[in-house]
Amino acid sequence: MRNHTAITTFILLGLTDDPQLQILIFIFLFISYMLSVTGNLIIIVLVLVNSHLKTAMYYFLQNFSFLEISFTSACIPRYLYSLSTGDRNFSYNGCLSQLFLIDLFAVTGFFLLTIMSYDRYVAICKPLHYVTIMNRRVCQMLVFCCWMMTLLLISPLFIMFLGLDFCDSNVIDHFACDANPLLKISCSDTWLLEQMVVVCSVLIFLITFACVILSYVYIIRTILRFPSAQQRMKAFSTCSSHMIVIFLSYGSCIFIYIKPSAKDDMTMNKGITLLPTSISPMLNPFIYTLRNKQVIQAFKDLVTKLYSYHGIRAMLIKGPKK
Repeated sequence: MRNHTAITTFILLGLTDDPQLQILIFIFLFISYMLSVTGNLIIIVLVLVNSHLKTAMYYFLQNFSFLEISFTSACIPRYLYSLSTGDRNFSYNGCLSQLFLIDLFAVTGFFLLTIMSYDRYVAICKPLHYVTIMNRRVCQMLVFCCWMMTLLLISPLFIMFLGLDFCDSNVIDHFACDANPLLKISCSDTWLLEQMVVVCSVLIFLITFACVILSYVYIIRTILRFPSAQQRMKAFSTCSSHMIVIFLSYGSCIFIYIKPSAKDDMTMNKGITLLPTSISPMLNPFIYTLRNKQVIQAFKDLVTKLYSYHGIRAMLIKGPKK
């Protein structure tokens, strides 16, 4: 990689230079990161161990939780390290690797959200055929296609990023190595790459969002035909969590990436980027579980089993009473 650039180290400016604000940001990001990892890991474990959660809906939710952990882990720990040590240096190879991982997990997440919308469409509009249509093999193939589509889309752009020259400045006005701040400091002609990033972003966002909207048009139309108000409320409740996550994901990322030029001011973007990288991964486990009785019951069952296991183990260690 280094053959293409005169710079081997980047400097990440972060969100602020104010020491007091840095302490507050560190505390907030550390707590949100721990909650994100813990909450999403709980969902992954529950789906693995509970037989009642072996459906397509929870299989996709498990994969989405894995993506959330991976996405937030690709950028937040490195920034926490920078805040705690004051070391803002980031190697060229490390920066490009972070860029690739962020894009990989983010784009795959959008495709997976689209698949989850289709899953809700089948569950509500074709309930009698749900188990047949969304069988285990189909679910695995859909998730595999999400990863493959992402790799096919981002790999050409990433290869072009590897050819950029950074000779005038190595200071990145961001807390992570994202596409726009890198394009901003490059001394190469970035016009073509900028346009390709915009076009690729627009295609991914609009195509996936159109599929989501189409799924929910059919879902809402089907729900409104239900004879019982209780059935309608239950169906809307099933989809509400997914709709909230879609709003958070699409709203923030469209604002960040679909811009006319990377030379625009990055100040507002840095703050908005915290939403998909830190806040959304923290909120998503709660959004999906707080109103989901099956997940709550699975969590209670797991806690009960663990408590019983530790109780029996303690008795065996202590031995029978004399």
